[in-house]
Amino acid sequence: MGTEKRARQKANRQARLEAALTAQVKARKKRQYLRIGVVGVVIVAIILAFAFWPKNDDSTVATGGSTTTAADSASTSTSAGSTTATSAGSPAAFAYGTADCPPATPGDAKKTFTAAPKQCIDAAKTYTATIETSAGTIVAKLDTQRTPGTTNNFVTLARWKYYDSSKLFRTDTSIGIIQGGGQTNTDTPGYTIPDEGGKFSYTPGDLVMARTSQPNSAGGQFFFAVNDNTKLLDAQGTYVTFGKVTQGMDVLQKVLASGKAPNGGTNGAPAPEVTVTSVRIAEA
Repeated sequence: MGTEKRARQKANRQARLEAALTAQVKARKKRQYLRIGVVGVVIVAIILAFAFWPKNDDSTVATGGSTTTAADSASTSTSAGSTTATSAGSPAAFAYGTADCPPATPGDAKKTFTAAPKQCIDAAKTYTATIETSAGTIVAKLDTQRTPGTTNNFVTLARWKYYDSSKLFRTDTSIGIIQGGGQTNTDTPGYTIPDEGGKFSYTPGDLVMARTSQPNSAGGQFFFAVNDNTKLLDAQGTYVTFGKVTQGMDVLQKVLASGKAPNGGTNGAPAPEVTVTSVRIAEA
């Protein structure tokens, strides 16, 4: 009997040892799992922090081999006496400038600008631009509802005869646009205006302000959307559309097709060159 008792005691001790060992193994695994879980949470937190960290990205968007596409108006100066919208494409009250409105008959001399114009149009009225060029006539109805400030800028420049004797100096078939508003893409009236109207998409016939890749950098240059390739600019949506062509799409298509680009590219100029003889505004 003594021998059996000792055997049972020994078996019980062995069982307790095995149970303790098993408990230790489980506890060690639990601590390992806990450490792995904590590390995983930290890693996920770091990844999320980087993913949502605010970015200051000044890079431009490439579309069809062209950067900032129609926005080659190189002016980055700030309008004297005017403020700008808070960010590109963000809806905001338009900040008009301080320059005088044109008289009923401004005369032949072009005005020299030091600031963006005051509010010179009545947004309750309808404005139509007739653009006479050496290639033909283009007529566009201007938008006084979504973009009254941008329309005011274009109308004021036109009435001061700023666009007379300028050129349609650029074609880009990859994005279907014709750019004008100066002699070259470096011309500027001497001020900039705020972006207006929010984010845009583009269709043939749109009359759009050109600007640099920076917000609130439009001045006097503009471009026409001529074909469906212009929808490639939708990803940016920052160029302000302020009118729609109602007559002369055939003229624009002919000018775009005439564009000659160096080295067989898509970004060139009309051939022969196209002069804007006048831009006249009708008000109703």
